Amino acid sequence: MKKTEAALRQHLDQLHSLGTAKGAEEVFVDVVPARGNLGPRFRLAGEGHREFLRMNSNSYLGMSLRGDVRQAEEEASARYGVGPGAVRFISGTWAPHLELEATLAQFHGREAAMIFSAAYVTVLGVLGPLITKETAVISDELNHNCIINAMRLARPRSKDVYPHLDLEALRNCLEGAVGAQRALVVTDGIFSMRGDHAPLDQISAICREFDERYPEGVVLVVDDSHGVGAFGATGRGTEEYTEAPAVDVLIGTLGKAFGVNGGYVVGSATLIEYLRETAPMYIYSNPITAGEAAAARRAVEILDSVEGRDLLDHLRAMTRRFEIGLEGQGLETIPGEHPVVPLMVRDTDRTAALVRHLKDNGILATGLNYPVVPKGDEEIRFQVNASHTAADIDQCLEVLAGG
Repeated sequence: MKKTEAALRQHLDQLHSLGTAKGAEEVFVDVVPARGNLGPRFRLAGEGHREFLRMNSNSYLGMSLRGDVRQAEEEASARYGVGPGAVRFISGTWAPHLELEATLAQFHGREAAMIFSAAYVTVLGVLGPLITKETAVISDELNHNCIINAMRLARPRSKDVYPHLDLEALRNCLEGAVGAQRALVVTDGIFSMRGDHAPLDQISAICREFDERYPEGVVLVVDDSHGVGAFGATGRGTEEYTEAPAVDVLIGTLGKAFGVNGGYVVGSATLIEYLRETAPMYIYSNPITAGEAAAARRAVEILDSVEGRDLLDHLRAMTRRFEIGLEGQGLETIPGEHPVVPLMVRDTDRTAALVRHLKDNGILATGLNYPVVPKGDEEIRFQVNASHTAADIDQCLEVLAGG
């Protein structure tokens, strides 16, 4: 391995010199429960008893720390064990998997659903079987890395990437690809770096406009992993927020707002049956555990209740409080209802320095630099969640004011 490792080290050294290396991972060693007017705090390895406010978590509803969600997982694990022991089609399908899939289908108003081991894997597993050598694939330029890699792995008739949210460019791509049997338009619902959303009502209309010109139609695929559970009046995501008709293929995650692990896709019964027979990431991988499935189902049930509406109302209130606070300090952000709140720093060194200042003062946030974001778009991504209190938000703003 010596010659290979020399090449690997050279690549690693280049990442570090460019400032794009992820570096050592922070290790969480304890959770301090919410108390008084404060939400949960977290302890890190090497930081002693210091407590940190987590402003960089995808757990938008705080489900992962709820007693009732944990209890659902513990009870299912006690009954079924801690692992499925096989892939789904052999002997790895357990009752909680089917119960979760039925709950997700009902929640999204679709005929069927299927779960994968992760949302990233879901995108790879869904797009691959839907892209044939006679398919034109059209994608927003700021789509998530999982979509980018799914397109790289596919061998379609053509690939087009349109400028972010440029719907006229999308229309031109569809016009130019006429002649393909099928068109696949794929977009994030929420763009996770910025917290902005795709206008799915307009994108759906454009897809319908071109549908008759493709023998196998225009298929709209939406990865709304950051939207479902955190966006829309009832948490049903970007579809709900934009009042769009149900998209053809909707991908979501169990690992963000639902606080557990895994990914899923919902759609027609025919689509889901086809994917069960053709998606290698589903066929040849173990599913999430029965305990995880039971916990995720409980989280969906909570969201789809009066308590869930209250959580969403609080989440929106805390998000708006944070945005107003940033604006009051003259800081640049991209306002919106989604709890991803970017602080646009637009400078690599300044971004890194501000992230260090935040951590030094007990706040965990994520700095995003090139090439994760385009040059000039360097930012700190803050993520509000329903476990945050007004005091938590104010603490973060106070630290920023001193930075």
